[in-house]
Amino acid sequence: MQAVRHYLLAVQFFTRIPVTGRLAGWVGYSPDMLRACSAHFPGVGWPVALVAAGVYALLYRGLGGGVAAALVAAALSTAATLVLTGGFHEDGLADVADGLGGAYTPERALEIMKDSRLGAFGVMALALALLTKIALLAQLSTHGLAAVLLALAGAHPLSRLWPLATIRLLPHVGDSATSKSKPLADRISTRALLSALLWSLPPLLLVAAWLGTAVVAAILASAAGAAWMHWRYARRLHGFTGDCLGGTQQLAELGFYLGLALALAQQAA
Repeated sequence: MQAVRHYLLAVQFFTRIPVTGRLAGWVGYSPDMLRACSAHFPGVGWPVALVAAGVYALLYRGLGGGVAAALVAAALSTAATLVLTGGFHEDGLADVADGLGGAYTPERALEIMKDSRLGAFGVMALALALLTKIALLAQLSTHGLAAVLLALAGAHPLSRLWPLATIRLLPHVGDSATSKSKPLADRISTRALLSALLWSLPPLLLVAAWLGTAVVAAILASAAGAAWMHWRYARRLHGFTGDCLGGTQQLAELGFYLGLALALAQQAA
């Protein structure tokens, strides 16, 4: 039951799914619990993927299939995930782009990232990320509806696994007094990492069962996106903030779609 409480706390923290009233009272909260719930971050991707896949399938079939239907379904499926998560990770990506794009020193970059206003670099990064996501999902539809649904199922949990490596390997450099991610940054155990990996494996095995070795390219591209972001944080900020974790999730998700799309295109050629 303690694991269930930790999972529900992760859902409460990273989505708009209501965990309120008596349920919230039962779940409880403490910095130690928030630290423990990091093991369930990829599990938060399960309901997000389920909503995204459901919206996509309903719209794609309802509109009769085809390119236009795929674009509409991809756009509104993406919108559904934004509503469900409150754009939590997208906001992090935009803040990271503003900070790294608008400053040369770590101190100034962190100052910009704390500013609630959105700058030019953040707008460009956010627009490109959303457009690329929609385009890749539409491209995957050329290999059948199942390819898109499986891509969503695999990408959302896995992309929430990679930020845990950043937490494990880099120091937290955000404002400790106000940062929501600070309890997560104190430490993350090997056991928590293994639990997070277990959340990620079933969807990936499902993708492999349907799409074969294409899943390998998807995993590698997702890991490459996360590793590039990790390298940027280490080089430019000498650590990470909560926004950095969101930025990593977004690039890792895009990497999964891109890797899968490229691999399926090669198989079809």
